[in-house]
Amino acid sequence: MKEFTYVVKDELGIHARPAGLLAKEAKKFASACTITKNGQTKKLTQLMMIMALGVKKGETVTIKADGADEDAAIAALKAFFDANL
Repeated sequence: MKEFTYVVKDELGIHARPAGLLAKEAKKFASACTITKNGQTKKLTQLMMIMALGVKKGETVTIKADGADEDAAIAALKAFFDANL
């Protein structure tokens, strides 16, 4: 399992547009990808679950990937967060 933590910098936090793009990115991989905030863990492939976390600017999330392509998944997700959130 690979993981990284990220402090959200987007003024609006993880809102609908980036959450949709994030779910789409996570679906590219066979690995199970999750996002965790304050002990709540949700699948990154489920848009509504990502939205349900209510991640705001300045909050820290942990992204995990576990599976055959976890290295590629974590690298792509880290790049996505850096570019979009």
